[in-house]
Amino acid sequence: MIQKIGRYMMIVTACSLILGMTVGCGTKEEKAQTAKPVMAPGPAETAAPVAALPAVQPEVPGKKADDAGIAVEVDGVKMMKAQLNSEMQQKLTLLKDQIPAERLEQAKAEIRKGLIDEFVVRTLLNKEVAAKKVAAGEKEIAEVLDGMKAQLPAGKTMDDLMKRNGINIAKIREEIGMNIKMDKLVMQELGGKVKVTDKEISDFYEKNKEKFMKPESVHARHLLVAKVPEDTDKTKADKKAKAEELQKKLLTGTDFADLAAKNSDCPSKQNGGDLGTFARGQMVKPFEDAAFSQQKNAIGPVVETDFGFHIIQVLEHQTAQVLKLDGETKKRITAFLERQKQQGAFDGMVKRLKAGANILVYGK
Repeated sequence: MIQKIGRYMMIVTACSLILGMTVGCGTKEEKAQTAKPVMAPGPAETAAPVAALPAVQPEVPGKKADDAGIAVEVDGVKMMKAQLNSEMQQKLTLLKDQIPAERLEQAKAEIRKGLIDEFVVRTLLNKEVAAKKVAAGEKEIAEVLDGMKAQLPAGKTMDDLMKRNGINIAKIREEIGMNIKMDKLVMQELGGKVKVTDKEISDFYEKNKEKFMKPESVHARHLLVAKVPEDTDKTKADKKAKAEELQKKLLTGTDFADLAAKNSDCPSKQNGGDLGTFARGQMVKPFEDAAFSQQKNAIGPVVETDFGFHIIQVLEHQTAQVLKLDGETKKRITAFLERQKQQGAFDGMVKRLKAGANILVYGK
């Protein structure tokens, strides 16, 4: 089954829309998630833009073809100027709020080039798919589609994503099918299953140890007495006094989780104030400074931030360290190197197909 939709082609797919969405949260404290070491992405970890592949042949004056309304031709398969202009307009409409006025013309040129390159690559790949009789079954497409639905943020549906991005389920299924076929073509290029050796894994680890750095982190919980913009100096003083009274209760042995559940203004109160594990840079500065300087299990002093008055307890403090080359690390490196080899095979295949094709781009 395909593990990553859109691995090779920069086509608007439902998966890319899912990955591009952000999930709204409350305060910066609430966004804390378990800190994990991040292996810096390389060329194979992200979808390769079609525009980054070997360039098509230079544009030609082609007055006759231009007059006939042809924008690009690949082995006799034509994309008309009207179609190109329509797709350009759709892209511009989707991106209108993201393009500054002074970059509009540059953006138009980049979008045009991207659409032409996409047409060239798609045409050549469709031809290769047909020649090698590569197919994508309905069951395969359904499995990928179900997996994508499972990744949707809470409260979001496929209908929401399709409406937001101007696509329909037929287009999504088409793109899934195309990418399944691409994976099968790549596997043929590679002669079957991708092979990654132990030596390749160890060599990559030794040359990229900085990518396996697990940053310093703390696991903490807090109790928040929240401030609001309308608070007067007296109201703020009263809230600080309330926080100090709650801190005294904790110092005398009151259960932290129970007190947070009953008194905290942070949604984390549902978990007894637990914020999980976080690294530096994930919290507002006063909160971070306090959390990373406190002793384990100590009840800290009241800390004021823009959100209010916090009482923090650090449950665990981990120093920065380099991950060992164990089972999980090997698994991640193997997956990375597999994608790298697959991407290399795809790029090589596209380069070969372009070299053997007659590609003409007309006009500007």
